Amino acid sequence: MTRRILITIEYDGGPFVGWQRQENGPSVQTAIEDAAKAFIHAPVAVVGAGRTDAGVHATGQVAHIDVPEKFTANRIMEALNAHLSSVPVTIQSASQVPRDFHARFSAVGRRYLYRILPRRQPPALDSGRVWHHKHKLDPKLMVRAAKHLLGHHDFTSFRASQCQAETPFRTLDRLDIETIGEEIHIHAEARSFLHHQVRNITGTLAFVGAGKWHPDNVKTALEAVDRRAAGPTAPAHGLYLVGVDYPKI
Repeated sequence: MTRRILITIEYDGGPFVGWQRQENGPSVQTAIEDAAKAFIHAPVAVVGAGRTDAGVHATGQVAHIDVPEKFTANRIMEALNAHLSSVPVTIQSASQVPRDFHARFSAVGRRYLYRILPRRQPPALDSGRVWHHKHKLDPKLMVRAAKHLLGHHDFTSFRASQCQAETPFRTLDRLDIETIGEEIHIHAEARSFLHHQVRNITGTLAFVGAGKWHPDNVKTALEAVDRRAAGPTAPAHGLYLVGVDYPKI
């Protein structure tokens, strides 16, 4: 008999090729699966709520694993963290969930944060964890531009060419911009996102903030349904998966 355990994960994406297991380098998924196998002594599949690209961080990634019934959720958390001590991955919490719970398919929302540091001087402490934008950005202009993207749209203009989603239509429930100290933070929430959608939106909003575009140019780019019409893709290392939402379990 097995039990299904939900785990919430924090990680620095810098050393990894992404969340998903790949042959071209270490992944977060593989690190956790190897850690589980080390004390369960059998292969364990870790099923994540979604993929993150190489360099993208997480403070609230979610996954589920099926483990022998003798392992409690707390024991799983402690044992995984002990075997993950050599990599920048931490299990923040663990709890038992029903057998029909699925980390990906049961999710009803995903939340991302993008951090921009718009100043001439490079960061010393947050290098690799924030987008160092060397020019000043006007957050008020970015707020005006972001309003064009809220709601249900065809987001082809903000979709990576290699995106495998069946449809480019998504509903963006939140796109807020706030200033935290020297940084500009972009908060994005939706049931699901297209590949590179948040990073492409961020790169486009930075165009506006830098004065290269008028806020209404974002609406024009959206309506063009053409990736070439929008701004550049912001770097991966400024992006964080901060949470995944589920109905009450």
